[in-house]
Amino acid sequence: MSEERSLNFIEEIVEEDIREGKHGGRVLTRFPPEPNGYLHIGHAKSICLNFGLALKYGGQTNLRFDDTNPVKEDVEYVDSIKEDVKWLGFTWAKELYASDYFDQLYAFAVELIRQGLAYVDDSTPEQIAAQKGTPTEPGTGNEYRNRSIEENLRLFEEMKAGKYPDGAKVLRAKIDLASPNMHLRDPLMYRIKHAHHHRTGDQWCIYPMYDFAHGESDAIEEITHSVCTLEFIPHRPLYEWFIEKLGIFPSKQYEFARLNLNYTVMSKRKLLQLVDEKYVDGWDDPRMPTISGLRRRGYTPASIRDFCERIGIAKRENMIDVGLLEFCIREDLNKTAWRRMAVLDPIKLVITDYPEGKTEVFTGENNPEVEDGEGSRDIPFSRELWIEREDFMEEPPKKFFRLAVGNMVRLKSAYIVKCEGFKKDDNGNVTEVYCTHIAESRSGNDTSGINVKGTIHWVSVPDAKTVEVRLYDRLFRVEDPSSEEGDFKDYINPESLHILPQAYIEPDLANAVPGKGYQFIRKGYFTLDKNSTPDKLVFNRTVTLKDGWVKK
Repeated sequence: MSEERSLNFIEEIVEEDIREGKHGGRVLTRFPPEPNGYLHIGHAKSICLNFGLALKYGGQTNLRFDDTNPVKEDVEYVDSIKEDVKWLGFTWAKELYASDYFDQLYAFAVELIRQGLAYVDDSTPEQIAAQKGTPTEPGTGNEYRNRSIEENLRLFEEMKAGKYPDGAKVLRAKIDLASPNMHLRDPLMYRIKHAHHHRTGDQWCIYPMYDFAHGESDAIEEITHSVCTLEFIPHRPLYEWFIEKLGIFPSKQYEFARLNLNYTVMSKRKLLQLVDEKYVDGWDDPRMPTISGLRRRGYTPASIRDFCERIGIAKRENMIDVGLLEFCIREDLNKTAWRRMAVLDPIKLVITDYPEGKTEVFTGENNPEVEDGEGSRDIPFSRELWIEREDFMEEPPKKFFRLAVGNMVRLKSAYIVKCEGFKKDDNGNVTEVYCTHIAESRSGNDTSGINVKGTIHWVSVPDAKTVEVRLYDRLFRVEDPSSEEGDFKDYINPESLHILPQAYIEPDLANAVPGKGYQFIRKGYFTLDKNSTPDKLVFNRTVTLKDGWVKK
């Protein structure tokens, strides 16, 4: 966005810190995803914020994977996250992993035990939950809370050595069982998991909890501004408690409102359900809100960055209309997408007075929205053309300015034609439309003096390429499927995908490449699917030319 905007509250904090010389005026942020799924549009907001802050204030951003739960994590997710961040246009200073710090985190835990601020607890998860009390009732201690420092050090070392099975013991911080903040009621620091880790292998069988690993990792890296979403506000006192007791670098946590987008779900757990239960074709299904899904659908990095800029950074949760995201991609593609003709629901138009076997070549601009048109391409023209079925009506209503018997229209970039008749099959479906052409009406050299109100697109039959076109729409039919009664999957939009197996494109589109946007004239914006082959081209609809959802 080009217009000036006021600072968001995090930028105000950063500028105040710089003025005061805090951290030597240095700005170092981090983007810390857990590699247990693919990134979605909500993560894009966090990426744009963290990297954007660093870029604006001459700082840097680390990409740090929060890989403390080996059961759910995978190298596939690590690779996809790196690809997404790069695709959005950002470069990280260092690629780091919480697992890089496992030795240091273990040493931190030992230090807290030595201070009498952590203990090994043999209670079951159910017992621990009960002993924590309720928001209105304080928790109660147990016999393990009074273990000696020496015993805790020995037991924690035995946990690390693999002496105990999963769930047999945990390490807890010793804080305040009467705290009104439930997160301070002796939170878990370590649990036993005999699981193979994607980076450390079988070296460890105890793994730190998020609340213990996160702030300490920030401190180890000397992160100046640790930005996260609002649900971590209750976690902040614990973040600060660990840093204070360990006497390490004072990283500071700041919270902003996460992105909630209507007509979709943003929970990784629910997105994984959609993938595992085959409601969608993988994490990068073009209906998914994942960055890889948006990329496959034809969204551009610029459109997503623009969207994140427009929604801004706030302190209060709200629901963002997906129509704004669609507006951003239309704005971008209108300036960058090459114009091409494609007929999605074809019937044949025959120009009866045009010589058989004759071919002409017309010229079309690639993009009339820019000054030089970004060059042009040749469009072959012949006696037989494919046109859209909706562009002919046997009994048209008033103000129908396309083809009907007696009506005239301009064929885009070519001639004016007049409809003389049509042909039906045995089922009553129109199969061919017959026209004559006005030879003096050639585009760019029209001397006919005839003005027509309608222009339609077309593809020359002998030159057309056959392709599959996938028309994508919103995945859910209700604004907030997660808040509806019952299973969120009950609200999947049955019209979210229509496959047109036999559409026709002008021959130049056979050279289309994935990632490039094309406007199919009058039909919408499309991109070549990544799984296309030379023998079978598949185009995905990115977005319609106008927002038709409101009318629905």
